[in-house]
Amino acid sequence: MFTGIIEDTGCISSIEKSGTNISYWVQSKLAQSLKVDQSLSHNGVCLTVEAIKNDLHKVTAIDETLQKTNLGNLVQGSIVNLERCMQLNGRLDGHIVQGHVDTTALCTDIVKKEGSTEFSFETDAQFATLMIEKGSITLNGISLTIFNVSETGFTVAIIPYTMEHTNLSELKTADKVNIEFDIIGKYVNRIQSIKR
Repeated sequence: MFTGIIEDTGCISSIEKSGTNISYWVQSKLAQSLKVDQSLSHNGVCLTVEAIKNDLHKVTAIDETLQKTNLGNLVQGSIVNLERCMQLNGRLDGHIVQGHVDTTALCTDIVKKEGSTEFSFETDAQFATLMIEKGSITLNGISLTIFNVSETGFTVAIIPYTMEHTNLSELKTADKVNIEFDIIGKYVNRIQSIKR
């Protein structure tokens, strides 16, 4: 379980392929505080730490994960957002995030404004009921509020601090981001669909 508040970014140091799996060695300041078997969010994807070596840790994404996320697009030097799992004795600064990515969204527009940057995204219309005006969403692991919601898209406004401390500063139009919709909204949506 996560909160969507990014702790650090990591750099993909090397990539290893084994069958349909891809393993990543990630360099970050968090590495020394990690433990093997610990859950760690990478661009919003919950992965298990398999090994730690100096300032590097290793994780593996299976084919199912690669098909539903943007992890398969990572190359050596790519920057990923990192968050350790939530502690129950702290504040929930973002919202409840599972680290189970639902889909990806395509960045369609980036508008720099005074004091913020607005990113617009398009995603599949099947997710329309999970997006509400001023609702929570997780984008590459970042807890954000959406607006300008349509059947297939939404916009987020990013403050300078988030731009400086996440990989959104690297994002370009036509790039894909990982999306996890609000878990409460997903349960409500499921209950309503059964009642029909």
